[in-house]
Order: sequence, then C-alpha cells, then structure tokens
Amino acid sequence: MVSKERVKMRIKPSMKSEYAYFKKMTTRWRDNDVYGHMNNVVFYEFADTIVNEWLQTNGGLDVPNGPIIGLVVETTCTYFSELGFPKSVNSGLKVVKVGNTSVSYEVGLFNGEDENTAARIKFVHAYVDIKTRKPTALTQSLKNSLNSITVKS
Repeated sequence: MVSKERVKMRIKPSMKSEYAYFKKMTTRWRDNDVYGHMNNVVFYEFADTIVNEWLQTNGGLDVPNGPIIGLVVETTCTYFSELGFPKSVNSGLKVVKVGNTSVSYEVGLFNGEDENTAARIKFVHAYVDIKTRKPTALTQSLKNSLNSITVKS
C-alpha cells in the first residue's frame, strides 16, 4: 500500500505553457525498443538536440569554432508517459538557472500536441574554454540570449 505522504510527493508533468521555446521533432523507426516504446537514450538525444540547436541559432555560440563550449555535466529524466514511433514529439525548452559558468536547462517532451509532458529532462551545461577545458564565465551576449528563455520564479 502506498502512503498518503508518498502520493503527495509524486512529481507531476509540466505543461506547455511553462516553456519558452519549442521545436517539433519526429521519432524514427529505430527509436523504439523491444517493448514498443522509445528507448531511454533517445529522450536525451531530443534534449541535446533542442538545447544545442537553440544555442547555435539564438545563443550566439559558434560550435565548434568559438572560444567557449558547453559540456554536459548533469542530466536527469522523469518519465510520465510513453513516446515512440510513429509519433511526433514537441520539445519545449526553458532556462531554469544561469550561473557564472553554468546553465541549467529544462526540456519538456510532449507527445504530439498534448498539453502535459511525457518526459521532463534537467540538462546542465558547464561552460569551458574550448582549448584548456577550464571553466569560463558566460559571455554577456550568451547571458542576454539566455534571458529570452529564462523562467522567472
């Protein structure tokens, strides 16, 4: 039996209205696993794609030729419902926290036009010098761009 306290602690899906930027993606035949739903690693591929696509088109990063790059230092994924081929995925992106040398993003993956997330992914980049790989402060232009998708709490 599940206690009432445990039920109260259950994490709930996010809604589309909580995200600032969206990208529609499609699943592929190979994304499904033997159980008929999208393999766990593919969820992270979607997250990596939306974050880096946004950074290259809106964040002012010149990957791989610029002076700084973001290295993934932490990810977690909370699953709420299945995704899989042949479905479209609407990926939502927002910035949760901007630090001096790091950024915490949240990616919501939505099954087609559903309003609630099928999965929510925390994605943290530590920004480093491209040559030395030592932490480096975010540029002002990157901070300005990140503000456009930062959620104010």
